[in-house]
Parts: sequence; C-alpha cells; structure tokens
Amino acid sequence: MKILLAGDSTVAHCPTQKFPMSGWGAQLPPHTYRWGSVHNFAKGGASTESFRDEGRWADLLALAGPGDAVLIQFGHNDQKKLHLAARTGYAANLRTMVGEVHGVGAAPVLCTSVERRHFLDAPSSDVLEESLEDYPEVVRELGPELGVPVIDLNAWTRRLYGRLGREGSRELFCHFAPGEHASWPAGLADDTHFSQQGAALVAAEVARQLAGMGYGVAGTKVLSATAGRG
Repeated sequence: MKILLAGDSTVAHCPTQKFPMSGWGAQLPPHTYRWGSVHNFAKGGASTESFRDEGRWADLLALAGPGDAVLIQFGHNDQKKLHLAARTGYAANLRTMVGEVHGVGAAPVLCTSVERRHFLDAPSSDVLEESLEDYPEVVRELGPELGVPVIDLNAWTRRLYGRLGREGSRELFCHFAPGEHASWPAGLADDTHFSQQGAALVAAEVARQLAGMGYGVAGTKVLSATAGRG
C-alpha cells in the first residue's frame, strides 16, 4: 500500500538549506516502512487552492489507487486568504478532495492542522492561544459528514505543548541563537515549523492512529467509511 500526503510546510520535506527544519511527513517513513511506502506531495506555503493550481493534487491522484491512504492536512495558509475561510472555500475544497480520492478508489483521511506554539504573552503563562481559529473544528465536522476518519493533530499537539510547557516545547521547533546553527547564522525563532525532534513525534502519532484504523495490523486494507476518528 501507499500513504500519500497532501499538505503544507508542516507536512512537507523542507529544503536542505533549512535543516533541521522538518515537516512531519518527512519523518513518517521509519514508522510505516513495514506496511506502507510514503509519498509526500506536501509543499511549503500550500493551501487547498494552490495545491490544486500547481498540479500537485493531480499528481497525487494519478499515483493513488485501491488500498492506499491519502492524508490531507491544510489550514495554515488557507487562513491567510479571505475566500478560503474555514466554513466556505476551505470546507468546499476539502469536500471536493475527499470525493476525488474516493473516485480513484483510495481512502481519504482528514487531519486537523498541527497547532502553532503560541503561548499567551505573559512570560509565566503556559496557556496556548488557538491560532488556527475554526479551521480544526471544520475538519472535525467534515469527518462524520463525509464518512471519513479524522486524525486530530490539532488537539494532540495542543496537549503535547501544554504538557511540555513553554520552555519544554521549544525544542520541538526551530529556535537558534545567532551563530548557533550554520543554516541560520542570524538566529531563528520559529514557532510554526518543527525541528527534527518535533516532526518525529507528530509522525509517530500519525502512524499510531493509522495503525488503529487497521493499517499495519492485518495487512493492507482500504479504510471503511465508518473507520474511527482519532
């Protein structure tokens, strides 16, 4: 079976010059190599609209077929476009994507967007902001509406950051002082894009939830419309 990924930079393979920045999709193969090959079509800056306009969605569908899982995670960049508001353009595009995945005989899996590491301004606060507005909730609603499983990475990452706290969660992202890392000589404080460590933790959770749907447990299978939500 194949696991095909559609998404933005939080899923994608990051350019070599941005190492150690990583999307979770780049860290997924070590968790699934025994039961599924990963094909990562995600791209930095992608929205549900640009992913189609640039031909990446067509390329993904051309490779997908029966027995394959297509994981879809967008929202970070849709959020920047008024016509891709969560309950209008974004939801409509996801509905279309799900229908097209079914059309090639593959199984769509919707993923809520991973949360940004945005804590409230008070230095001692370990309370996370909800930076993605109602985009995650729309995905949670689309799952039962369309009869497809949802991996709720937004809720999972929020719990993870909350458990680690403001300081402990910093290691999951790309934070470097000036001169600390060759890729970022001027330093970097990025609370959206994962480090290798952060991406690997998310990838492990994705693999765990896929296994809970039946992948890697009883061999290759096509997800049923009633597969459980994560």
